[in-house]
Amino acid sequence: MPRYRLTVEYDGRPYVGWQAQANGRSVQQAIEEAILRFSGETVRIRGAGRTDAGVHAIGQVCHLDLARPFAAQKIREAMNAQLRPEPIAILEAEAVDEGFDARFSAAARHYLYRILDRRAPPALDLGRVWHVPRRLDTEAMHAAAQALVGKHDFTTFRASECQAQSPVKTLTAIAVSRQGDEVAVTVSARSFLHNQVRSMVGSLKKVGEGRWPVEAIGAALAARDRARCGPVAPPDGLYLVRVDYRSDAEQPVRDEDDEEA
Repeated sequence: MPRYRLTVEYDGRPYVGWQAQANGRSVQQAIEEAILRFSGETVRIRGAGRTDAGVHAIGQVCHLDLARPFAAQKIREAMNAQLRPEPIAILEAEAVDEGFDARFSAAARHYLYRILDRRAPPALDLGRVWHVPRRLDTEAMHAAAQALVGKHDFTTFRASECQAQSPVKTLTAIAVSRQGDEVAVTVSARSFLHNQVRSMVGSLKKVGEGRWPVEAIGAALAARDRARCGPVAPPDGLYLVRVDYRSDAEQPVRDEDDEEA
């Protein structure tokens, strides 16, 4: 069976999340329906990250198997035609080896969280940024965030309904920077716990406001206590930016699972 890898961009606001669910329309469902309309085949796709309701993507990756081969460019163009007017776009499509798995072959996932910290609310980016109507101290936020880098028990920043087998994850990088009135929090790891990124950003905001000292983030992490987490940031500003994959010679690794970050 031919296997294809898709790179997907979407606005998460109209959906209950990436994963197909009984309580509403998902991004996965919309894409699978588009595949059916152009190919006549009912397939199940697998995504690299199970983004939550309202979370966006500019580099989500999924794979699918079809009974008959198509040119990759035809798949991209046909699916984009069938997806209209959904706020979903197939950026790239390519044929891959049957050993490729969008989820389990992933070596790293990269997320961006956008905060607009100006007095005036967003007009063009409403629903695509977290509006915080006061200036944040990004230098303090960045310094505090470095306590999160490395292999840790992230129980403090883990949703109570998280289904991951272990709270231990390895954060490879986190940075906080500013461009004008926008604060960007970029985070990279092989996999994440449910609401981990949004929980960390919500706590870092407390530092940026001067309500928590820089040392509070490391102390909260060490406590391994969900009660020590700040308010969880809303989904509006979260984007799955990119997924990195190991070489074809390396085998998929299945000992970590990616939840909604």
